[in-house]
Amino acid sequence: MKEYAKRIERLQERLQQQALDGCMITQNVDLYYFTGSMQTGYLFVPSGGEAVFFVRRSVVRAQGESAVAVEPLGSFRAFGQRLAEVFAPLFGQASSRKLRVAAEFDVLPVQQLQRLEAVLPDVEWADGSTMIRELRMIKSAAELALIRESARVIDLAFQEAFGTLRAGMTELELISGFELFIRRQGHIGLMRMRGYNQEVITGMVGAGEAAAMPSYFDGPAGGQGLSAASPQSASRRVIQPGEPILLDVGCCIDGYVIDQTRTAVIGSLPEDLVQAYDTSERIIRSVEEMLKPGTVCEKLYMHSLLMAHDAGLSDHYMGYGADQVKFLGHGIGLEIDELPVLAKGFSYPLQPGMVIAIEPKFTFPQRGVVGIENSYAITDTGFEKLTVTREGLVKL
Repeated sequence: MKEYAKRIERLQERLQQQALDGCMITQNVDLYYFTGSMQTGYLFVPSGGEAVFFVRRSVVRAQGESAVAVEPLGSFRAFGQRLAEVFAPLFGQASSRKLRVAAEFDVLPVQQLQRLEAVLPDVEWADGSTMIRELRMIKSAAELALIRESARVIDLAFQEAFGTLRAGMTELELISGFELFIRRQGHIGLMRMRGYNQEVITGMVGAGEAAAMPSYFDGPAGGQGLSAASPQSASRRVIQPGEPILLDVGCCIDGYVIDQTRTAVIGSLPEDLVQAYDTSERIIRSVEEMLKPGTVCEKLYMHSLLMAHDAGLSDHYMGYGADQVKFLGHGIGLEIDELPVLAKGFSYPLQPGMVIAIEPKFTFPQRGVVGIENSYAITDTGFEKLTVTREGLVKL
């Protein structure tokens, strides 16, 4: 209860700083973050006082899960009147001025916003998405403990995979083994993303040219996928000796994800791909030296670009050609694409409690992808590496 109360309190501090009267939260993950329940409804957080979760379905379950007060939503057409009753002092001000209420514009459908505008005509809506994402950017001790558990489980899965990976099996067989193992350990079965039209399965498993196939997915390696209906990650392609096998697989325990990548080969890789892999490890080691409070996120990305250039690998860094992505890493937590982003233009200084995945990778069209990815928590003095799976090019 204290955990959720603190989150509401931090949100209210930000509302007050931005002269906002309240915040309307509707997205599942944000609802869970602030209430502990993912039931369908509307959480209204006033700038001062108690928050209330108006639930459409299931009220009974929300009442057993939520750390904040739960009220049945009832008829949506009467929602404005219900808010005015529950928050009478606040909504009483609407007679003299419009109330300023934040909402998650990055994920709130236009149609849903228009419905809210219709039942709350005296409200001026503001974009609160960055505010909410910045609050979620700093993890508590309880959140870090769950990410560590996800890291422990995925490490066991990697060890299992290294023991079963063989020439002649398909990419689909390989990722299915991961999925079965971690599901039995409590993986919720998905890795949530906030980005519009972005999806991630359990991760990206691909070998040879299939791993290097570009995709709509906003990452350095897309994967061929099973069809145009699922154009990313594993395909039915057979894994061959002597080609890079990219294992970018995560795990989600109680909502919190770990993100990591290892590169394997059955036999040995061509020398230029080995050198590219070694460069990815040099980049991540060098970036680790900069992981301390105060370092600006953009600086980490620019530093990695320089190292890739000096290695003669700029054309292959984080994708290839027009399909290169422009980041080194990203925040993780309840979603796989949280703040901060390690990219140009992101001036966030690293702060204790941030959790970031760092993934220097190199893509070679028609040949494959090599690289490494670890997840880190920023501490008062530096960092804690949350990823525990052994590093190095895995030769089988």
